[in-house]
Amino acid sequence: MDLGSLLHLLIPSWNSVAILAFFFAYLAIAGSILPGKLVPGAVLQDGSRLHYRCNGLISLLLLAGILGAASKLEIISLTVIADRGLELLSTTFLFSFLVTLVLYAVGCKTSNRSSSLKPHLSGNLLDDWWFGIQLNPQFMGIDLKFFFVRAGMMGWLFINLSIFARSIQEGTLSRSMVLFQLFCALYILDYFIHEEYMTSTWDIIAERLGFMLVFGDLVWIPFTFSIQGWWLLSNKVELRTATVIANCFTFVIGYLVFRGANKQKHVFKKDPKAPIWGKPPRVIGGKLLASGYWGIARHCNYLGDLLLALSFSLPCGMSSPVPYFYPIYLLILLTWRERRDEARCAEKYREIWAEYRRLVPWRILPYVY
Repeated sequence: MDLGSLLHLLIPSWNSVAILAFFFAYLAIAGSILPGKLVPGAVLQDGSRLHYRCNGLISLLLLAGILGAASKLEIISLTVIADRGLELLSTTFLFSFLVTLVLYAVGCKTSNRSSSLKPHLSGNLLDDWWFGIQLNPQFMGIDLKFFFVRAGMMGWLFINLSIFARSIQEGTLSRSMVLFQLFCALYILDYFIHEEYMTSTWDIIAERLGFMLVFGDLVWIPFTFSIQGWWLLSNKVELRTATVIANCFTFVIGYLVFRGANKQKHVFKKDPKAPIWGKPPRVIGGKLLASGYWGIARHCNYLGDLLLALSFSLPCGMSSPVPYFYPIYLLILLTWRERRDEARCAEKYREIWAEYRRLVPWRILPYVY
């Protein structure tokens, strides 16, 4: 594909705008009216706390059912996202850019002094736009940070499924494509089954909502994490049975570490005395969990995330670095984030964090890093 053709495909169309508008409108309505567990968020500095309706799984399944029925009635094509991938990418990027400008403008004008909405202005316009100035901005009662994370994860799945449908349509379906699709679908479905765990993550608790998070949720996650599927549409890879087994093993180990570590931290925050692996938890300074996965490495959940990312790319074989963009990027991102986490925790917990570091010397991978 030459540059001119690529630029033409990147031009947003009214169809891509309509697809995006339908998706966001559905998520806003479904998230507000469908039943779901109401989960309290972290206590903020002013003593308040937000509550999140965790109905992402039922919203996802209902949307899949609606799209499946519409396809049967020939109202839409299941390959519509795969057919319009580049223009949807540019449309979503423009939306992310515009919405963060609005967030900045509205945040600057607010007089609300609550922890969720109080503007944090550094005086540097670029920094404030990039990192955001409000912790939990809302629109019509919808917490936008939680909404955008949900949209990104669902978008990733539906992009993958559209690629899968196109692979079937073109007669290029392979064992590699099935394995990639299976791993991603299991990971995303598991995310929504345990959606309440998201409410205790650093992004939700402490990061303000600016371009970094909005772009990351709406553009980066769905459109770059699906690169392997796009690559497999044009490149046929035959996997041996031993390779498939090894790939499955990588996924399972990654999942156990990732989900286990996040679950232990979430449970600990709700009940600091809850047993970990059948034993009373070891707690440093009454604040830091040093049992289970968190007694093995200080950021053991990142190790699980990296193994999962690797398992998504291994079905593509080793002939090209392109399908490994996601795990390579994630390695860089999580190493950078781990450094930020370490600095913040050292400042927040001081001697308690120093004691935790002595007890758990490994950052991510035991005996290596």
